Amino acid sequence: MGQRPPWAERLHWVAGTPVLAWQSEHPWLALSSAVHGGGLGERRWVINASVEKGYDRPDPDRHVTEMADEIGLTGPGVGLLTAVDVRLAVLGADSGVVVSATTGIGLHPTWAASPAPAVASPEPGTINTICWLPVRLSESALVNAVMTVTEAKAQVLRQAGVPGTGTPTDSVVLLCPTTGPAERYGGPRSSVGSALARAAHAAVEAGLRLLTTGGYARSEWPSRG
Repeated sequence: MGQRPPWAERLHWVAGTPVLAWQSEHPWLALSSAVHGGGLGERRWVINASVEKGYDRPDPDRHVTEMADEIGLTGPGVGLLTAVDVRLAVLGADSGVVVSATTGIGLHPTWAASPAPAVASPEPGTINTICWLPVRLSESALVNAVMTVTEAKAQVLRQAGVPGTGTPTDSVVLLCPTTGPAERYGGPRSSVGSALARAAHAAVEAGLRLLTTGGYARSEWPSRG
């Protein structure tokens, strides 16, 4: 698989905003929290699309369908949205696992178990991770692998001193082949899960570095208190 996703990647422009799209000749098994095509099932394409700050369309699922139609994608797919410029997507790769991440945390990253309501932020605030796995995983292993990606993301934020575990709109997509023996485990100490954790960590860390270099400084983040 190397350092690139196994699916062909293309950059498109739809209504003036960039859209990253990947398409496969054959369906892969996907598990995701995406606004379009989420859940478990076979998928043939993925898009990660930039939207304007303050995006408030009540039908993001339909919006993704419209973008996919304009691009010419066919079959079932997965669609993610972010206020981050998807041209800033970065890759992490390890032992056949490839992760593409766009990292936005806004001025108000959130703690998962926060005693206070989340504070809306006008700044980009979504971390999207799209992960290609080289071997088939069982359904339970895919759920385990979602936990692994989330833990790796939280580890990056902790190590960078970000006061939060993520944002309320973070999304994960996992993709694996539909054939072959199914791996039973996707946790961080399993063979596939450990590679996934390292690849996700590398991608989110690089994306956060881009964000803090070209965006706002750490001093602008609120304290946990």
